[in-house]
Amino acid sequence: MKYTELASLYHQLETTPKRLDKTFLIAQFLKKAPSKDLPHLTLLLQGRIFPTWDEREIGVATRLLVKAINTATGISLPEIEEQWKKTGDLGIVAEKLTAKKKQAMLFSSELEVRKVFSNLEKLATMEGSGSVGLKLKLIAELLSNAKPLEARYIIRTVLGELRVGVGEGCLRDAIVWAFFEIEAGISFDSEKGIQVSDREKYNGIVAIVQSAYDKANDYGIVAEVAKEKGQNGLSTIHICVGKPVKVMLFQKAKDIKDAFERVGKPAAFEQKYDGFRVQIHRDSSSIKVFTRRLEDVTHQFPDIVKIAENQIASSHYIIDAEVTGIDQRTGKSLPFQHISQRIKRKYDIHETVKKIPVVLHIFDILLLDKKELLHEPFQKRRELLEKIIEEKKGKITLAFQCITTDEGEAEAFYKQSLAQGNEGIMAKNLEGIYKPGSRVGFGVKVKPVMETLDLVIVGAEWGEGKRKGWLTSFTVACRDDETGEFLEIGKVGTGIKELAAEEGTEGVTFHAITEKLKDFITAEKGKEVRVKPMLVIEIAYEEIQKSPTYSSGYALRFPRLIRLREDRTPSEISLKSEVQELYDGQRGR
Repeated sequence: MKYTELASLYHQLETTPKRLDKTFLIAQFLKKAPSKDLPHLTLLLQGRIFPTWDEREIGVATRLLVKAINTATGISLPEIEEQWKKTGDLGIVAEKLTAKKKQAMLFSSELEVRKVFSNLEKLATMEGSGSVGLKLKLIAELLSNAKPLEARYIIRTVLGELRVGVGEGCLRDAIVWAFFEIEAGISFDSEKGIQVSDREKYNGIVAIVQSAYDKANDYGIVAEVAKEKGQNGLSTIHICVGKPVKVMLFQKAKDIKDAFERVGKPAAFEQKYDGFRVQIHRDSSSIKVFTRRLEDVTHQFPDIVKIAENQIASSHYIIDAEVTGIDQRTGKSLPFQHISQRIKRKYDIHETVKKIPVVLHIFDILLLDKKELLHEPFQKRRELLEKIIEEKKGKITLAFQCITTDEGEAEAFYKQSLAQGNEGIMAKNLEGIYKPGSRVGFGVKVKPVMETLDLVIVGAEWGEGKRKGWLTSFTVACRDDETGEFLEIGKVGTGIKELAAEEGTEGVTFHAITEKLKDFITAEKGKEVRVKPMLVIEIAYEEIQKSPTYSSGYALRFPRLIRLREDRTPSEISLKSEVQELYDGQRGR
């Protein structure tokens, strides 16, 4: 397929505000696309080159893209920089300058989707001496052959800033519309739009496609199977060891009474630990450890590998767990920010293992001895864990549990968990299945009343005076429930230290955040910068207010940074609907 067809779709999507209209456009596009191109197209439509579980990144700085535009168009670097400052969008700059480029390849050819995908994929594999030059050559090659509109989206894809508003739900529904039009009873009327003759049947097919994606974690696989093999083919997609699965997420309940109402009686209550979530995969002698961001951290946690090897009596499983750090002096659990230091560490691993030992708290299992357990009731999954986990103090334990129908007993368990330094408790439906990546009501969390938000940084300002050279005043965003777009909700500049030795928020300084963000700057205008949404932070605030200033429609009053949440992906941040719920719950609204 020609890349110009995809670029045209991007442009239509960018100028189409309604989700249903976007979905229809994508469905028509997927329907006519060759099966062999679907794995590439579904990723590119999300502005990605790799599935969410693949930790590889394109990793190209904006300065290299500026140089690539210069190489491809012959336009001077100062002129490109000036255009960039005016528009704030390097993709638009590439489009305009490609239209009037001074030089072109003698034998330029139309770009194919597979060619664009291949060049961008190679960018992630290049390291070491000479890699910058090779990356420049790959990008410049694409831009030299690109039409103006194609250049816009090639640059935006490299930056991870596609801006066409295609979320996972939109892509899922487009697959249903494209390949199950008849089965789902879908028809299109030019005046009335999409019509569904049998809503129950339609919802059933949506659930089948969603289930396939939950297991494959890759819409490319789902789309290709749907087109070639239909519903029966989708039922053959299963989770497998070595490919991380999105973890099941839980909504917050107001209190114990609300928790019972949501999950039913009796319910299993478990301590909610202040650690980070891991998924442990074992196939014979191979053990892998993934975070909830689906990152492979096996190298950083050799102690977890050893614990799993010695204390779990099976050689083939996928287990869901929480890891907490231990204070060697007191034996008590350390706050999350201590153990988070280990997640990104690449060197001196064994020294860090000695300095911050960990305990593994096991609470769920998705696969055992090659049998998928997603649709088994939680109570049975817990029983299977009890058979294979050999608990060892200070090393591994099953999540401490209380099964009850009594609110008083559950309340006492909750208070005990908080007294032990935990975040709260989880309440789980005993018959509940495991639904990857969903907030589906099979379990809820109960935490103290002050609910923080997990938000992603999308912008900042360069500091002045003693903060010169640092990014400050960070613009943060929540996520739209349907489109997955990032919606701004305020700016935060408090709760962050200037120097590492200061008293205050441990380990979070302006310098540290600047170092994490500077290579992800996508636009600069004066002091203001835009950054690729990738760094998640936990924010506390005094109140949520209605506000026309920010795209979410809300603003945070007196926000402050609590901690970095590098264990979470931008797709897992707080939703606008959750902000709305918190707003409505304030002061008895």
